[in-house]
Amino acid sequence: MVKLSASKSKGRVVVGMSGGVDSSVTAWLLKQQGYEVLGLFMKNWEDDDDSEYCSTRQDWLDAASVADLIGVDIEAVNFAAEYKDRVFADFLREYSAGRTPNPDVLCNAEIKFKAFLDHAMSLGADLIATGHYARVRSVETGHGMRYELLKALDLTKDQSYFLHRLNQEQLARTLFPLGEMPKTEVRSVARSLHLPNAAKKDSTGICFIGERPFREFLNRYLPTQPGPIKTAEGATVGQHHGLSFYTLGQRKGLGIGGVKGRQRDDGTADAWYTARKDLENNTLYVVQGHDHPWLLAQQLQAQEASWVSGQVPEPGAYTAKTRYRQADAACVLRGPASDKFALSFNDPQWAVTPGQSAVLYAGDVCLGGGFIASP
Repeated sequence: MVKLSASKSKGRVVVGMSGGVDSSVTAWLLKQQGYEVLGLFMKNWEDDDDSEYCSTRQDWLDAASVADLIGVDIEAVNFAAEYKDRVFADFLREYSAGRTPNPDVLCNAEIKFKAFLDHAMSLGADLIATGHYARVRSVETGHGMRYELLKALDLTKDQSYFLHRLNQEQLARTLFPLGEMPKTEVRSVARSLHLPNAAKKDSTGICFIGERPFREFLNRYLPTQPGPIKTAEGATVGQHHGLSFYTLGQRKGLGIGGVKGRQRDDGTADAWYTARKDLENNTLYVVQGHDHPWLLAQQLQAQEASWVSGQVPEPGAYTAKTRYRQADAACVLRGPASDKFALSFNDPQWAVTPGQSAVLYAGDVCLGGGFIASP
């Protein structure tokens, strides 16, 4: 990669440096492009950051080491209180209500592009940048500039799904340098620079959960309310630990492995999946087979909609994702409003889960989305 002259600064950009390879390469790229770069390490969780599951201390050491190597200043800022109030409290409320939230979506909207952005501006930043795989495109309109959120060129790493709640003001001040690069090239740059974290594994989840058993973690904050596990026909086949601990489509950890149920001609049986939650009767329903009708939905209702452009899209044909790492599914947008919408899909969608995000696309452009209320 050719180094660019940094003799004249393009302005100050504050980069969220997490200690991972993506944000490290982001900081280096922007310095090479002529920006005055300041690294900012966010500490968002501190309840048990000395445990084996939360790597905050090591992440800070990695981020500081990279900053020293590439020649940028870095500081740490503690957003743990904001995270607990704006993200974690909602996370617990959703699980208590039997839904399955994705805290990364709220973390981006409330912490990385709100609390972090505000702090960066107080440091005199012109722009902020993160290591997300997405792109921002500015479009001239008769009423000024409009900013579009686009998928990354490397679709296997695209993170626009998690960024769909960003607004015009946030996108106007954000750079996503990795949106134009394949992940393999990012790793290659890190190796060529001899970054100390060049071979570091990508983060798989949110710090406060890490690799720990999820049920064990949630148990610390939510009471267990055991109840029956029933089949679609009403037969009781086991007992659940509490509806909060299960998500639609879940196959592992149901505790009913010995229940054979319907068997094939060869004596084997289809796997069991979580299919429905009856909150009123504290009952978990399971079905056999990946393609059981209870696991398939042709439509959904979404609420708390957020539209990137600030304008409600026109009804019509689009594509959507109802979970991350899912292929875009052709759909029709119906009854869109500022706060809710409905989607009808050409093909049934698997395990459409209340609390997850339904994100709408027009080609590569992410229009926004909302939280799934019901299939």
